[in-house]
Amino acid sequence: MLAWLPFETRAEAERALGPLPEGVEFAPFLDPEDRPWPDSIADVGFLVVPYLSGTSTLARVAEMSSLQVIQLNLAGYDAFLDLVPDGVALCNAAGVHDTGTAEMALALLLAQSRKLDLYARRMPDGHWERDGFGWSIADRRALIVGYGGIGKAIERRLEPFELAAITKVARTARDDVHAFTDLDRLLPEADIVLIACPLTDETAGMFDARRLALLPDGAIVVNVARGPVVDTDALLAETSSGRLRAALDVTDPEPLPQDHPLWHSPGVLIAPHTGGPATSFWPRTNALIARQLAHWAKGEPLENRVR
Repeated sequence: MLAWLPFETRAEAERALGPLPEGVEFAPFLDPEDRPWPDSIADVGFLVVPYLSGTSTLARVAEMSSLQVIQLNLAGYDAFLDLVPDGVALCNAAGVHDTGTAEMALALLLAQSRKLDLYARRMPDGHWERDGFGWSIADRRALIVGYGGIGKAIERRLEPFELAAITKVARTARDDVHAFTDLDRLLPEADIVLIACPLTDETAGMFDARRLALLPDGAIVVNVARGPVVDTDALLAETSSGRLRAALDVTDPEPLPQDHPLWHSPGVLIAPHTGGPATSFWPRTNALIARQLAHWAKGEPLENRVR
């Protein structure tokens, strides 16, 4: 049983993953655009796609006649679906970004509400000036849109902040979670909207001009999902007027062009899609790879199988 893993040596792999399961052999597989392909292409059974190397890692998948499992280091998998041969399992890395992305959501919310971006811009000039009262998230009503792994991680981090209410929304209702169809009723009561849902046909443009208009004056929109979930022109209109504020780790388009007016809209804080890439990513993705190798070696069901 041969596994291609994104490490230079077996010793490096075992420092990250722990001892490989009995019977599993190792071959290094790093970015194939920069490194030669391993000679064992016909023998590989378990392939880990190196982080951010993209679909180029499957350019020679037709030669991988022994392939059984493709393990991604990303939650997104749509670009890979059509490249995976019949009979090969495709597994994503759902969950490994939850911690980093939830931290980013809270960081963006706190920075926006307490004007940290404004004060940071004043630092190079040594300009000491208070800008009125900060906007505390305590006693506010938060709405988490997308109650999967990231949404749950956001909720856990919000709980100590003494909010008046935390309301959860997902595609379908369950227990104390509302459905997307309840958004029109819930938005007028939300001081904070934290968007963490996947980008699908249903969620694309979910926050359009009509829905943003339902939010109360002064509300903050935090997006750590995907840019197209929010209509950029509609958000720009609301922030330019000063009625709403936004803290964004994702935008549409992305990267945001240098001359885009969203950069200069009042009350907008933008980060360059950096929620997931955090030090918490590596121990979590390595733990997932280790578990998947153990499942594969024992013939057990794999985690996060998407095909």
